[in-house]
Amino acid sequence: MRNVLSAISASSAVALIAVSLALSSAAGLRVSARGSAVPADVQPYDWTTDGGDNQRTGWNKAERTLTKDNVRNLKLLWKIDTGNEPRALHGLMPVLVIGRLNTASGPKQVGIISGISDNLYAFDVESGSMLWRRHWTYDAPVGRGGGGFGPPGNAPTDPRRIGFLRPGGSSDVGVIGPADAQGRRPVYFVTGDGMLHTINAADGEDLQPAFMLHEGKGWALNLVGRTIWMANTYASSSIAAVNLDDSQHHVMSYNAGSGGAWGRRGAAFDSTGTAWLTTGDGVYDPASDPPKYGNSVIGVHMVGEDLKLKDYYTPTNWDWLRRRDLDPNNTPTIFTYKGRELIAASGKECRMYLLDPKSAGGANHQTPLYKSALFCNEEVDFQDAGSWGALSTWEDADGTRWVLAPFWGPVHSQFKFEVSHGPVKDGGVAGFKLREKNGEYSLTPAWVSRDMKRGEPVVIANGMVFGFGSGVETKQSWPDIGLQFDSSIRAGKSGHATIFVLDAQNGKTLWDSGEDIKSFTHFSGITVANGRVYLGTYDGMLYCFGLERASRPTEER
Repeated sequence: MRNVLSAISASSAVALIAVSLALSSAAGLRVSARGSAVPADVQPYDWTTDGGDNQRTGWNKAERTLTKDNVRNLKLLWKIDTGNEPRALHGLMPVLVIGRLNTASGPKQVGIISGISDNLYAFDVESGSMLWRRHWTYDAPVGRGGGGFGPPGNAPTDPRRIGFLRPGGSSDVGVIGPADAQGRRPVYFVTGDGMLHTINAADGEDLQPAFMLHEGKGWALNLVGRTIWMANTYASSSIAAVNLDDSQHHVMSYNAGSGGAWGRRGAAFDSTGTAWLTTGDGVYDPASDPPKYGNSVIGVHMVGEDLKLKDYYTPTNWDWLRRRDLDPNNTPTIFTYKGRELIAASGKECRMYLLDPKSAGGANHQTPLYKSALFCNEEVDFQDAGSWGALSTWEDADGTRWVLAPFWGPVHSQFKFEVSHGPVKDGGVAGFKLREKNGEYSLTPAWVSRDMKRGEPVVIANGMVFGFGSGVETKQSWPDIGLQFDSSIRAGKSGHATIFVLDAQNGKTLWDSGEDIKSFTHFSGITVANGRVYLGTYDGMLYCFGLERASRPTEER
C-alpha cells in the first residue's frame, strides 16, 4: 500500500482568520469564518462515532448552543472542497468531532471526515481550514468494479460510472478512540483494501502499523471497549471484530450465510455487548449446513476468540420480501424504556418492529413484540420507497420515548399520523411514540415531516430533529433504458441535498438550508456538534452551518 500525508498550507485568507483567532483568544473568544464566537470557558464535547453512541440512537444529549429559538438563524459558515473523487454515487461520509484537541498550532476543535476514494481529512471547525489529509492507494481487490456489468472485463474504469452496489473504496465511517497515555486521539479507519489504520487525529501520522481487518463494503465502525467491529457486505462475512490489544491481530468474524449487512450505521450494541444488525436479501434456512439467516435481524456476540450467533428475528414473509428486494436494511437502534431494553428496527418494506434483545423473535424466532402496519411503500417498490439507512431514538423531558424513521416515497394512503405537514411525495421523517400497556408495546404514529427528496437518518439534539433529503436519484430501472448500473446515469438525474431542522415534538419545520447545498448525497449522514451542522456531498464539498455571534445564547457570547 502507498499512502500520502499532506499538511495543508494556509492561504492568505486563512492566515487572516488565524490572526483573528489569536486576537480573539486574548479576549476569551473563538471566532469562526463567519464571525461566530463562543467564550473560552465553554467546554466543547466530542462526537466520535456515527449515530453518536454504540446503541446508534442518533441522540445528541450534550448540545446546548442550538435551540428552538435560535435555530432559524442558522447560516452557511463555510464550505470546503476536499478534493475527494466520487466512486459510483458515494462521496463524503459523516463528520466526527473532537471538542478539544492539542495540535502543533495549539488546541483546536477538530473535525474528521472520510471520502470514498480512500481519503481521510482533519479540519479546524472554527475556520473551515484543512489541517491534514491522508490518501491511500493499493492494488484493487478482486470484485471491485461496482457489479451489474457481467464479466469483470465489462466493468467501466471511470469511478463515476462503476456500479453502485460494489463501488470499492472506503465506504466505512471511522471511529475516534479515547486519548492514549500521551494524550493522542486515535482515529480508526478502514481503507478499501480491508486494512485497519490507526491515525493520530492531531497530525495524520500512523500511531500503529496498519493490518488486515476485512475486505468488502464496510459500514460505520464501532469501538466497544478495546474491540473494533465492522458490519460488512460482499465479504463472506456479515460482521468482523478485532481486539486492539491482540498483537497477533486475530480477526473474528460471523457470516449469516445469506444476505449481507446494509445498515449504514453498522451494528447497534445492547447492554450485554451483543451486536445487532440487519441482513439483506437472502434465504432463511436455519437447518441448512451452514445455516442461512437472510432478511433477518441478527444478534452476534463474542464467545472465546470467535463470533457466534446469539439470537435472531426473521419476518414470516421473508421469502415474499426476498423476491421483491425489500430487505430490512436499516441499522436498528437500542434503548431502555421503563427498565426494559428494547430494539427498534425497520426496512424497505416500511414497517416498524420492536424486539426484545433477550428473545428477539420469541421461541420460534419469528414473533416480534410489535409489528406496525405499512407506513410507506404502498407500491411495493424496491428502489424509490421504504425506510432506508438507520432508525434513531430519544426521550423527552416528560419521559416519552420516541423512535424516528427516515423513509423514501409517499406515506401509505391507509396510514394516519396525528400531525402532518402537507402531502409527502418523495420521502421524509416519521415520528413514533412508544406506548406500553399491560406489558404490550406499540408505536403510535405521532407526526410526519414535510416532503423531502429521500429522507435520511436523523440526529436529535435539544428537542430538535436534524435531518435531510439526500436529493439523489434512487431509481435503478427506467422504461426506456431498463435496469442500469452505470452510476453516472443516476448522478446526472440527481438534484441537491437539503437539511431540515424539525421540532421533535410535532415535526414542524424550524429551518431548512434552501439552495445552499449544490450537490446530492448517497448513503451518508448528518452531524450536529457544538452548535454546528455538517453535511458532505457527492462532489467532495463539506458544508458547515452554524450561528453568527448575535444569534447565540447569552451565556455563550
